[in-house]
Formats: sequence, structure tokens, C-alpha cells
Amino acid sequence: MTGLPSLETVPGPIVLFGSGEAAPVARRAHAAALDRITPPVRACVLETPAGFEPNSPRVAGRLADFLRHRFQFEPHVVPARRRGTPESPDEPHVVSPLLTSNYIMLGPGSPTYTVRQLSESLAWRIVLARHRLGAALVLASAAAIATSAYALPVYEIYKVGQDLHWQPGLDLLGPFGRRVAVVPHWNNREGGAELDTSHSYMGGDRFERLLAMLPSEADVMGIDEHTAAFLDFPGGNVQVLGQGSVTWMSGGRSRRFEAGVSVPFDALGLMRTPASHDGIPDSVWEAAQQAAEASASAPLAQPTAAIEALVAERTAARARGDWTAADQLRDQIAAEGWEVRDTPEGPQLLPLE
Repeated sequence: MTGLPSLETVPGPIVLFGSGEAAPVARRAHAAALDRITPPVRACVLETPAGFEPNSPRVAGRLADFLRHRFQFEPHVVPARRRGTPESPDEPHVVSPLLTSNYIMLGPGSPTYTVRQLSESLAWRIVLARHRLGAALVLASAAAIATSAYALPVYEIYKVGQDLHWQPGLDLLGPFGRRVAVVPHWNNREGGAELDTSHSYMGGDRFERLLAMLPSEADVMGIDEHTAAFLDFPGGNVQVLGQGSVTWMSGGRSRRFEAGVSVPFDALGLMRTPASHDGIPDSVWEAAQQAAEASASAPLAQPTAAIEALVAERTAARARGDWTAADQLRDQIAAEGWEVRDTPEGPQLLPLE
């Protein structure tokens, strides 16, 4: 290390979706993650999980549109599609926006493709560094599988018919004390009465055999559809958000946590706090730290009197129940470069990027 001063930070939140990362029900999980980061929001959508698809820009673009329309900030799509191409996750000019991002989202696609493209890549190392420095990581179901210690090859088994097996994943939670296999679509019922498609399309019987293939120390986190596991590192707990539940399997014991429940990290064995730069090359850590320090030292914009007047007008519209006017004023405030958030203490203004 070159002796750069260390920022006093804790890792940012991690959101693991069982499905529905861009559905209306997902808004609360995104909002919870946004509440944990320091504004302004600098969001990136990493295109890698769908990078094998001809329309991968459109897949990532839909996520960017969701964030743009729901939360009024402008995400940057990072086209790190495939190694050995000009859009490689190892190309510095491709992945450089990640260095300053504090809200990083990986969307749908193939879990095993994601692992192949991101394992030991520059992009993934930057993502890890930014997370350790407080950035939020938001992972759709395929990305959640990819970031497991043991990644379930869903398509290879369910669609292609390969023998049951696990593949090494990116092991996002390993440095925090547990080697976890994340299994989204836990309660899937697309097969109806004829085919059990629960446990990420494996079905109960096949999943029991898959469980027997995992090392004894491995844990399993099963996440229902339209549900998110919100890992709140500042708060030291896992919260279940959405319509379903989260199942935690460890040491032969299975526990189910319903929506609204908060579970302390230590109850799940997530008790290790890694050194901030563990597993991250010095050059990547220093670059991420420099970007974080530059962001922290940048002066915050201050709203003008005209913006404050719009906020006051919107507060009055809400008080009299004129929601149409309130929404129009919110959009007008956003067009001027500000996000207004309603809190129990009153409206809060945050600068948009």
C-alpha cells in the first residue's frame, strides 16, 4: 500500500432479490439501499450477467429506465459484456465508471456466465472495493446466484439436462464469515400441479440431492419471489422485504423468516469484519479509495430559494390532499436537479447527479 489515509466507512448494503428487481414491489428494497448511501447518487448498472445475449444493452437499459423513472437519477450502464472483446470487464476504460459509483446493480442473465466473466476481473475487484467503501450492491436473482460461494447452474440443469452439481461462485459473503449458496425463486410455482419448480426450478426432490452435494459448512439462503434479503451492514442485520420469506439453512437446521422480520448478523454467523482491502489488489483499492475521498471532499450543492419555495408548495399540496399537484411539483424539483424525500421529520432535499 502507498500509505493513503483510510476512510472511516463500513460496507454498504447488499440487496439480494428472489425475483422482481424492477417490479413495483421492489421499490422499498431499492429505497432502503438508497437511504444507506451518501448523496448524490452515482448509479451504475453492470451489463455482464446478460452480456452473452444480443440484446444485452436493452436488458440493462430496462433496469436503468426503472431506476431513472422511479428514483429520478441517471444511471450509467457499464457494457462489460465479455472477456477478450473491446467490452471486456478487464478493460479499464469500460469499467472506470464503477470507481465513482455508490449504487451498483447487476441484473438478470446467466449465473454461470456471470461467474466466468467476472471472476478475478478488474470490474469485480472494483465492485468489491466500492462495496467495502460504502457503496450499495443490488443483485437480481441471476447475479445473486453468481455471487454465491456455491453457484447453482440453473439453466445447465433445468434446460440442458446436465447432472446435478454446483459450481464455484464469486463468494461475496465469504469474507464476512459464511460460505453461502443463494437460491432465488425459492417458492416458484410456474410448473403448476404437474411439475415442481420450487427451489429455483430444481424442485424439492432434486434440491434435496443438491443439498447433499454441498460441504457440511455451507449455508443456503432461499429467497422467495418478489422478495429481497436486505443485508444492512451499518445496522448489522438482515431484513426481509417484499411479499414472501427468506429461508436460512445451516448445520442441518432450517429457519424461515417472514417479510418484515429483521435478523441480527451474528444469528446467521456473519460475524467477521474483513480488513477493508482483503482480497483486493493494492492498485484497485487505492484507485477506489482516491475516488471515494474525492467524492467525500466535493462541496455539496445547496438548494436555491426557488427550489425551497417549490418544496414548500409541494408540502402544502400534500397537506390538502392534492396528490396530482404534489407529484407535478416533485417532477419539477427533479428537473431542477433535486430529489425530494418525505421523512417523518419533513421533506428532505438531495442533489441529483
